[in-house]
Amino acid sequence: MLLRMGRQDRRFPLPQSDSTEMNKVVAGMSGGITDAPDIETSSDNYASRFCGEVGQYLLGVQERGLFALMGQPSGSSVIDVGGGHAQLAPPMARAGYVVTVAGSDASCGLRLAQEQTDAPIDFVACDLKAMPFADGQFNVVTSVRLMAHIDDWQLLVSELCRVAGEAVIIDFPIYFSLNALSLLAFPLKKHIEKNTRTYRTFFGREVRKAFAEHGFRQTRSWRQFVLPMALHRAGRGSTLLQRVEELMRKAGLTRIFGNPVLVRFDRESSQQENA
Repeated sequence: MLLRMGRQDRRFPLPQSDSTEMNKVVAGMSGGITDAPDIETSSDNYASRFCGEVGQYLLGVQERGLFALMGQPSGSSVIDVGGGHAQLAPPMARAGYVVTVAGSDASCGLRLAQEQTDAPIDFVACDLKAMPFADGQFNVVTSVRLMAHIDDWQLLVSELCRVAGEAVIIDFPIYFSLNALSLLAFPLKKHIEKNTRTYRTFFGREVRKAFAEHGFRQTRSWRQFVLPMALHRAGRGSTLLQRVEELMRKAGLTRIFGNPVLVRFDRESSQQENA
């Protein structure tokens, strides 16, 4: 892999572990950013929430949804904003996309350094709400596990739209689903998951409005789970719960009640060009 910090013409070899060498390479390259929830999601502590069979299942559903929405040809450029958790970047790189990850701090590149893949992934440490990229520089912008935890989410949306040439794919928890019960059962969720975080839940219309202000329109969505994710974790990867989820998806219930939701927003000008 390659680690790309700050200026786009500065490239460093990315070590294959979170070693002292890696820390020396990235130390001091980024700082002073206060609204940076991706520092936590890039940590080993956060990654522990997705270990074992249940973690593989949860991430597998997310990856399935991502590629259902992607649709871009191999070789397209993608930036995964806040993607130091390494949940999307490696599978996208293996699928042939030219992938860059933007993280709020140099430490957000550590988990990417541990990924075993021959596909190159660039990493840039920067303010995610003021990224050092040209307008429309990337064909597609992706971002998961970020918007629900960032303070100024509207500013984040503005920046995601700015650097996207064609589309933005994001996830967020949405009202009107069985997972809304988790708002009432958050203490139980925290007891089960131990290291869970509080998060914002959205109305779909407010997110669509924010993207529309920047010339983007929702074109597709992919809902993930009807049952709360905490229940899947409590079940330790229960195949029964997974079968129930699949049955509800086949019955069309996930499309109505599933949460969180992955949504693709397309730039209206690019849609007109492709019409």
